[in-house]
Amino acid sequence: MTDYKEVRTTEHEAGREQRVATFKATQLIWLLLGLLEAAIALRFIFKLIGVNEANAFATFLYNVTDFFLAPFASLAKAPAAGGSVLEVSSIIAMIVYLLIGWALERIVYVLFYRPRGPVSVRQTTVAEHTPPQAPLGVNQTMTTERTTTQVPANASQTTVTEHTNTQTPGSP
Repeated sequence: MTDYKEVRTTEHEAGREQRVATFKATQLIWLLLGLLEAAIALRFIFKLIGVNEANAFATFLYNVTDFFLAPFASLAKAPAAGGSVLEVSSIIAMIVYLLIGWALERIVYVLFYRPRGPVSVRQTTVAEHTPPQAPLGVNQTMTTERTTTQVPANASQTTVTEHTNTQTPGSP
């Protein structure tokens, strides 16, 4: 006697691809903002502790962040003592870029996010077995398809459709 059972489940939700794309776009905005904030914060710390400006990494960091700090360079004075500089403009730039990044992320979210819609789940079960009374070489295949449509948690509506098909080889 041979028994075989296979269950295939597929799920479809309208708007899911757009929600995933929106999520990825907002995560990319936060990643880029985080990198910019980290670079400016590192520059602030380097200036504060008086890092050697001839160092290759410090020079690279200063060159990259100069572009982003240019609008804020003459906004406030930078008090200096010894080799240390307190760049107040760096702190202001970090706050402004954080607000811009947050606003940009919210705009992308509001424009492109779609709320969760109905979820359609389709489950197909294929069972193949040889009944004990069947002649040798005769298998019976039974296919059951069950489709369930669920609406989000705020609405309680579920639709279930079930269809069963039994086939014996050689029958139409």
